[in-house]
Amino acid sequence: MSATSSFRHITVLLEEAVEGLALRADGCYLDGTFGRGGHSRLILERLGPGGRLLGFDKDPQAIATGQALAAEDGRFVIVQRSFAELGDEVRVQGLDGKVDGVLLDLGVSSPQLDDPERGFSFLNDGPLDMRMNPDRGQSAAQWIASASEEEIARVFKDYGEERFAKRMARAVVQRRAEKPFERTADLAAVLTAANPAWEKGKNPATRAFQGIRIHVNNELGDLEQGLDAALEALAVGGRLVVISFHSLEDRIVKQFMRKHAKGEADKLPRDLPVRHAVFEPRLKLLGKPQYASEEELKANPRSRSAVMRVAEKLR
Repeated sequence: MSATSSFRHITVLLEEAVEGLALRADGCYLDGTFGRGGHSRLILERLGPGGRLLGFDKDPQAIATGQALAAEDGRFVIVQRSFAELGDEVRVQGLDGKVDGVLLDLGVSSPQLDDPERGFSFLNDGPLDMRMNPDRGQSAAQWIASASEEEIARVFKDYGEERFAKRMARAVVQRRAEKPFERTADLAAVLTAANPAWEKGKNPATRAFQGIRIHVNNELGDLEQGLDAALEALAVGGRLVVISFHSLEDRIVKQFMRKHAKGEADKLPRDLPVRHAVFEPRLKLLGKPQYASEEELKANPRSRSAVMRVAEKLR
């Protein structure tokens, strides 16, 4: 039994995301963020015997869940890699340009947030870690201990969209000189005390914690790399479905899809002779952004910030 088996995960926009993929019974699909397998299980339910699904996740506990599913269903394979590396994996699998759909459900999962031992949340005290793969990279505690005040402020501002970033970074650096940060509650207390204007209904440490998590896991860099890789992996007519949970993610997804839906010609000098192909878009945007229904919001308040975008590959 995994350490997070008691922590429930409710998959956001489950039906909408799988419908967005426009599944073919014998198609090949990628779930770039397996999590606890909500989307993957529904995809497998709707695939035929000749269908295929490849799952990705960095989290060892998610991988354990995925391996159990793979043992039950031979159409499914799970890989412990970031979806940023999906291009390498599809080449290994001989699927480059042959994938019928890619699903990315971004952000942190409920089991990661709810398990204090993972160190993602300020609500329950735990080790200050925040890594989606605890076996790789620098933990939040290690980063906080070594980063300059300027870097900490930049992360709070750029990734947490925290307007009091400098003040809060200064408080962190001053306190760490006396005692290193090792626990989430300790860091949250210092951040809370340093925040002079609390937002109604939001913990004063929320934005700074988001910034640290995004930085430690290179979430935005992975997203940019993963979107590029997904476009190349898709077959013509294949679908790209992305669910975002905050404005930084959604901005990257929106700009990526719009750029490839317009083509690249608008970036070139007006009088430069170019091949006609430069003007041709590679993606077609499908419908408007989708949000959680009132029914889903009541069942799962964490879905309130979710926005889903869908595009189809044209060439």
